[in-house]
Formats: sequence, C-alpha cells, structure tokens
Amino acid sequence: MFLEQGIKEENKFWKYLLGSGVIILASFVGQIPWGIAVFVKIFSTGIMPSSSEEMLGYLEPNSSLFFMMLSFVFAVIGIYYVVKKFHDQSFISIITSREKIDWKRVFFSFAIWAFFSIATTLITYYSSPEELVWNFKPMPFAILVIIGTLLIPIQTSTEELVFRGYLMQGFANLARNKWFPLLMTSLIFGSLHIFNPEVDKMGYIILIYYIGTGLFLGVITLMDEGMELSLGFHAANNLIGALLITSDWSAFQTYSIFKDVSTPTAGFDVLLPVFIIYPILLFIFSKKYKWNNWKEKLTGDIRIENNLTTEYHE
Repeated sequence: MFLEQGIKEENKFWKYLLGSGVIILASFVGQIPWGIAVFVKIFSTGIMPSSSEEMLGYLEPNSSLFFMMLSFVFAVIGIYYVVKKFHDQSFISIITSREKIDWKRVFFSFAIWAFFSIATTLITYYSSPEELVWNFKPMPFAILVIIGTLLIPIQTSTEELVFRGYLMQGFANLARNKWFPLLMTSLIFGSLHIFNPEVDKMGYIILIYYIGTGLFLGVITLMDEGMELSLGFHAANNLIGALLITSDWSAFQTYSIFKDVSTPTAGFDVLLPVFIIYPILLFIFSKKYKWNNWKEKLTGDIRIENNLTTEYHE
C-alpha cells in the first residue's frame, strides 16, 4: 500500500520537517544561476526590475523559463538525498506501491489531459478571438518546446514527489490515517500558489482551483496506490499550458502559440474544473483501473502491529 510504505516508528515527523528544509535549501541553491543572470543584466543595462512581475519577465522568456526550471533539478536531488539518508527508504517508495513505475498510467493521464487542454484552447480561440490572439514565432517556439519538454516534467514531478509522495507519507506517519495527509497536502499545495501573479490579478477565489487541484491529485494518488496518474496529469497541465497560452500576468512567460489579452477575471472557469471536469476524470480513471473501497482508501486509519502496517476499521 502506498502510504504504508513510509510508515515506520523511526520516521518521526520532525524528520519530515528537517527534510523539507533540506529540499527547500536545495531549491534555493538551484535559483543562484537565475539570480546571477538577472544581476548580469541589471549590471549591463542599468535597469532594475521594480516588481515581482517585472522580475518574472526581466529575462528573455526562454532563458527565464530555463533558469526557473533549473531550481527543480536541484530540488529533486534534495528529495532523493532526504528519502535515502533521512528515512532509509527507496526512492520509488514515495512514487508508487508497484515494483516499478507504471509508465502506461503516466502517459494515459498525460494524454487525456493534454487532449482536453488543446480542445478547450481551440474552442476558446475560435469562439472568442478577441481574447486569445495568435502569438506563434517559429524559432523561439522550437526552443521553448525543447526546454519545456526537458525541464517542465521535472518541475511538475518535483511538486508531486514533495506533496503527493514525501509529505503525504509524512503526514500519514503523524496522523496514522489517510484523510489528514490528503487534506493537509492539498491545503499546503494550493496555499503556496498564493504567491502566483494570477492570484494578484484574479483574487483569492482562484485558490479554490489550486486547492481543488491538489485535492484531486491526492485522491487519484490514494485510490491508485501510486502517483503515476498525478505525474501525467500535472506534466500535461503545465507543459501543454506553457506551449499553448501565455499572458502578461501569468507565472510562465513563454513564446506560446496563443496569448491571452483578456482582462483576467475569476468566474465559472475557476469552478468548472474542480466541480465538473475533475469528477468526470475520477469516473474515467475509476472505471479504467477498477477502483473500489473509496471510503477506506481515502479516510481509513493506519496502525502499526509488530513493525508491520495494517489498516483497520473502528
């Protein structure tokens, strides 16, 4: 069982707090090249960015994306070190309960969300051409494809390893149940997006989308006893999004095919994925992978007996 793989008496919760600090530190180290690149440009141009939005768009978009994604490479190294040295676990134990990663699950989840993202983008473009304009530049886009394909899946996988893997098992060690890690990782995942420029433009209501997405990813991880489906979904969401649409106020500034020039507002489009699209995806996944016993898998308790983890019903 996925959560139970991290349940050990010696895995005290303070180790997860310390491990999280190491992962954050590794991420900060990975941001040093970006800081150097920004400093060099400031020194050469004499122009200082006056806001966080200017900082995001200060470098050329492909360069900015490269340096932004580079920090996640360092973070993955930090995660690997923490899992092996602090918790004496195999790296795959925070990814899946299977003997090896089921790549068919990853690619299926990626494909279904990529198709949905492309379809909805095309519908929006043809129905509201005044909001979504053509932005395609062949050479910068080709470079974006290379950088994005190589590095964005590392970024999304890092977030999944932290929230649906490492911290999910950490909170399971603390609470000895499944609902607490599910809720806590979803709330933390969503709340960390409060620093995104989208929140400044649309308001805090968009956190419903971010927290709801975290909850959806947590549910499919627990129901499927591994995070292959969440890995595929998250990679498709960010990669296809970066290739298809950019805007002056989004976290990713890219040479995408389209540019959103509409006034940012948070309306039904924020609630649609959480309350309609995600439940449909849950239905599709549950039928394909024959999920059952939802209540126990999402809210069941965990206890340790003779150094082994078992589930029990009260």
